Amino acid sequence: MTRAAIPTWCYALVVVRCGHRFAVVQEAKGAREWYLPAGRVEPGESIAAGARRETLEEAGIRVALEGIIRVEHSASQRGDARLRVIFVARPLSDAPLKEFADEHSLRARWVTRAALEELPTRSPEVARLFTYVERGGPIYPLSILAEESAPLRL
Repeated sequence: MTRAAIPTWCYALVVVRCGHRFAVVQEAKGAREWYLPAGRVEPGESIAAGARRETLEEAGIRVALEGIIRVEHSASQRGDARLRVIFVARPLSDAPLKEFADEHSLRARWVTRAALEELPTRSPEVARLFTYVERGGPIYPLSILAEESAPLRL
């Protein structure tokens, strides 16, 4: 008996850190709250490439991915699932964050963990992730993500 494939939506979330500050973006959709650079991975795109693209589109900066905080897989009762990879990154330059609205975000800004409390955020997970990174929570190497055909390296 064959089983149907489980439709799975893949998302990349990026905690961008520069010293004691973190990048947040004001979303163009919904309640226009502040969140991490994040979004759905596009067809044919790796999750890491999606993370870099979403950060460029939403925050206006290029980043180097440094590691992974966690990988989350959530199955729903509807029969589909969501896969989220939460990355840590640093900016590749001192270019300013996005200041003008477009279809991806309204703007971006650098905030400290304390200053984040003054902003309406989409989810308390933003503060939890910033605190986790500030306190030195484990960050896993990017090498834990690989395509199926990639060789194992010792």
